[in-house]
Amino acid sequence: MTDKISPLQFHMSDGLDDWRVLGPTPAAYAVFRTGSFAAGARLVDAIAELADAANHHPDVDVRYAAVTVRMTTHDVGGLSHRDVQLARDISAAARELEIPVDPTAPLDLHLAVDAVVGSDVEPFWRAVLGFDEASEAADDAAPRVDDPLGRLPGLWFQQTEAPRPERNTVHLDVWVPHDLAEQRVADAVAAGGHVVTDRWAPAWWVLADAEGNEACVCTWQEPAVGWDAWTESRTPRG
Repeated sequence: MTDKISPLQFHMSDGLDDWRVLGPTPAAYAVFRTGSFAAGARLVDAIAELADAANHHPDVDVRYAAVTVRMTTHDVGGLSHRDVQLARDISAAARELEIPVDPTAPLDLHLAVDAVVGSDVEPFWRAVLGFDEASEAADDAAPRVDDPLGRLPGLWFQQTEAPRPERNTVHLDVWVPHDLAEQRVADAVAAGGHVVTDRWAPAWWVLADAEGNEACVCTWQEPAVGWDAWTESRTPRG
């Protein structure tokens, strides 16, 4: 029996307006605009007490003007009811400390490398980055390299049918709150980019800058065409 929940179930839960789900392994993010390091330290103290009481510990990044909290449940490989309750408690603590939240600020960044055989190139990237162990992944998931200390963007290997020397083989996956994705795409187009394809929206849009360098704006949502169509499109033919 597992208490794992989907990103949709998380967002449908009451009391979670401060939080947004991001990332290929779903995690809940909130950014609190503390305005000072001292206020941030007070919020972190409150989070530490709540986390110890719940025996469920989020990742917390403290900067001078903001505290970012990231929550996921490692033993289920995603979100759980434990994240829901702790998120509510952290939001309540921030309100008590009169620290505002910024729901537009959460962001998660991953680097995607096109690879015909991802498992062949994954060891190189793990070695050059100095990461001792491979990241855990489901049997059907693409190989992935993650910083064990959570400091750097994740790196994953997107399967291609053949090498693509005519195009970039590394691009950014920019994970944004689902309710901000279309505006982020519009802003990128207004800034001189263009949409390469929106076939897989609202899961992701493929964009490119004026010289063709690509980035994907990604959300937790499913593509409108469904995952079956995506899986079929990635199946080698011939």
